[in-house]
Amino acid sequence: MLDLLRYVEQVKTNPNIPQIRPGDTVRVHTRIVEGDRERVQVFQGTVIRVRKGGANASFTVRRIAAHGIGVERTFPLNSPRLEKVEVLRHGHVRRARLYYLRERRGKAARLKEKR
Repeated sequence: MLDLLRYVEQVKTNPNIPQIRPGDTVRVHTRIVEGDRERVQVFQGTVIRVRKGGANASFTVRRIAAHGIGVERTFPLNSPRLEKVEVLRHGHVRRARLYYLRERRGKAARLKEKR
């Protein structure tokens, strides 16, 4: 039974999603269905959390929208709605959950780039 579950989890992985870590700045392309039409919506921001768990794995992306309002979206890693994920830069962070970025504004919310 365990072998079957591992096989199903391996088959479901999306090849368009690279290795994502907290602190990365990513651009997520998601398919959105509006009525009978379907389009691709782009959400760009910083990964503040990555949850592992096989088929239930997900990652949360945070960006600052208009008027300084923070917006967070959680994307399931194995969702067929995810078109692709682009990693734009890797941030240098020392923890796995970057919830402290919620209180930071402007330049204080920047992360150094990993070289």
